Order: sequence, then C-alpha cells, then structure tokens
Amino acid sequence: MRASDAERDDAVEVLRGHAADGRLDLAELEERVAAALHARTQDELTRLTADLPVREAPRRRRLRRADLQPYLAVMVLLIAIWALTGAGYFWPVWPMLGWGVPLLLGRGGCSVGSRRHELAHLRPGSA
Repeated sequence: MRASDAERDDAVEVLRGHAADGRLDLAELEERVAAALHARTQDELTRLTADLPVREAPRRRRLRRADLQPYLAVMVLLIAIWALTGAGYFWPVWPMLGWGVPLLLGRGGCSVGSRRHELAHLRPGSA
C-alpha cells in the first residue's frame, strides 16, 4: 500500500526519537530519514523501524481548555478596552487572529500536546 506524506512524517519523527534515545547514530539517522522521505510504500517505512522497538509518533495538538482560557480572557479584556475607548475601528481583530489562528491550528498554546497512536499500522500483521 502507498505511504502518505503524514505516514512518512510520522516515520521520520519516530526515527528522530530513537536517535534521541541513543539507538541510532547520526549517520544512520540521516540515512534512514532520507529513505523514509523517499519511501513510496508502507512496507518501505516498516523496514526502516523493524529493528527498533515500537515508539509513538507525536500527535497533532488538540485545542484544550488550558489553551483556550487565557486566549478568551485576553480577548474579553481587549474588547472591553476597545469599547471603553470609543468603539471605533475594531482593532482587537488583529490580536484575535494573530493568536487565534495558530491556537486553532495547534501551534500556539500553553500546554504540551498529547501523543499519537503507535505506528502499529506500519508493522506487518497489525490492523
């Protein structure tokens, strides 16, 4: 089966984690990362980690309450300042977008993201 870009990226992150744990040296990491980025099939990705223990790939962050509360508090404060100073041009839209878009995309927040499922789908014989 063909490998997706997300699966290749997950495999690269797993390999980097194994290098950080000391299981791969720099030369071997570079070689395997290059192979992962050029892999066409899931089988090719599986072979790159077959001799390593199963390791989780990072998950994309979900919007969490701990991320949302400070955002909402600051936005309420900015809207209050806007309203108390004449309610002209709605300038709070810029901080709302500047902070809100990365927050919604999972790239800006206060808490650490959770972990993604193990790459079991890359292992032979798993469903």
